[in-house]
Amino acid sequence: MTGNIGLLLGLAALILMALRGVNILIAALLASLIVGLSNGLAVDRILLEHFAFGPLGAFSFAGQFFVLFLTGAIFGKMMATSGAATAIAQSVIDRLGARRTLLVTVLVCAALTYGGVVVFVVIFTIYPLGIALMRESDLPKRLFCGAAALGAGTFTMTALPGTPSIQNVIAANALGTDLFASILPGLAAALVMALGGWLYLEDQWRRARLRGEGYQANPQDAAMEKMAPEVRHAPRGGVAMIPLGVVLGSIIVPRALVAAGLVGPQTPLIGGLVAFANTQPIIWPSVALLLGSLCCVALFASLRMKAMEALSGGANDSIMPLLNTAAVIGFGGVVTQTAGFGAFAEGVIALQLPPMISAAVSVSVVSGIVGSASGGLQIFLQTFAEHYLALGMDPADLHRVAAIASGGLDSLPHSGAVIAMLTIMGLRHAEAYRDIFVVTVLVPIVATLVAIGVAALW
Repeated sequence: MTGNIGLLLGLAALILMALRGVNILIAALLASLIVGLSNGLAVDRILLEHFAFGPLGAFSFAGQFFVLFLTGAIFGKMMATSGAATAIAQSVIDRLGARRTLLVTVLVCAALTYGGVVVFVVIFTIYPLGIALMRESDLPKRLFCGAAALGAGTFTMTALPGTPSIQNVIAANALGTDLFASILPGLAAALVMALGGWLYLEDQWRRARLRGEGYQANPQDAAMEKMAPEVRHAPRGGVAMIPLGVVLGSIIVPRALVAAGLVGPQTPLIGGLVAFANTQPIIWPSVALLLGSLCCVALFASLRMKAMEALSGGANDSIMPLLNTAAVIGFGGVVTQTAGFGAFAEGVIALQLPPMISAAVSVSVVSGIVGSASGGLQIFLQTFAEHYLALGMDPADLHRVAAIASGGLDSLPHSGAVIAMLTIMGLRHAEAYRDIFVVTVLVPIVATLVAIGVAALW
């Protein structure tokens, strides 16, 4: 009984500390100690084994995915420093105009994140430009925030096949699949998320206009608007897209060559490289992101004088996202050692539900508890994957369903990503969270059910 109470207190402490803005490294460590000590675990085993270096240890995860986080952050920094990310955003704005501010925001964020640019670089790119759009179109800022969350943190992260996102890579690495696992269910879910979320936001904008609700500036806007790079120094939109194409092409082409029967393991010169690319879910996306960074340096003259500065800045930018994710997973490593979690696992396994639905429920709950899709997915796959594979689930379907389901309840109010986005935009939960909840929680849950249905019929 004491252990179960301690487990609940630890979870409550993690959620409350996250909501109050306590650094997630401190929050996860304190919550781990509450859970571990109340369940009779020795302090040294909590700190040095379960939290740090166990199968779900923070540094076990950090060591495994360090290169991916590093190359992703460097590529994002190169795109931002060169002005390429801004040029892509400006190109979409010029084509669609301020009347389509919501669609512009979703499309720009989706294009950049699907191409490998990390989420926070995308937000810092679109937000300064978005201020002028919101002002011109009189769009309530809460809806702009919802559109950015939809484009940057939903379908490109979990559903679209081929994305080098951490969720897609975690699933491929754990299950021995590739980044294109279960293509049709992924595309169906992505369509539901993108279209459903956008239509909801457009409907809310229509309702807002009827109420006379419009854009209201806050002190954060003036500071962020000054950070918008001058577009005259940015490359043209078409040229700016090339590094994104290099990243995605590097991931897609090896699989396409094998699928078309054009290349096999014995093919001279490229057979071994293609086989390596298709069997390395962590290293090859990292190589693709590195090639994208080199492409930025080669294409953008404005970046060459700042290449080393961008390289160092990207490396620095990779540290906190990696450690924050690792800390959440380390907390999960302690939680999984408790009797309460064992009972939860047994309860999940005992549920009389179809395997894909059971898997979706369990990964959603775990992601909701830790407030992180990547953290919840890693914990789920380490804990439950063997059970669902033993039930006969196709690894590719488990990959895609688990990845999509991880991106629902992860966005509850204590989510680090949600808190960070609201902080960047100077908004409170009371002002903007309802719209974020619909597009990042409710719609993805519906999309998960659609993916399960398509996978069952496919």
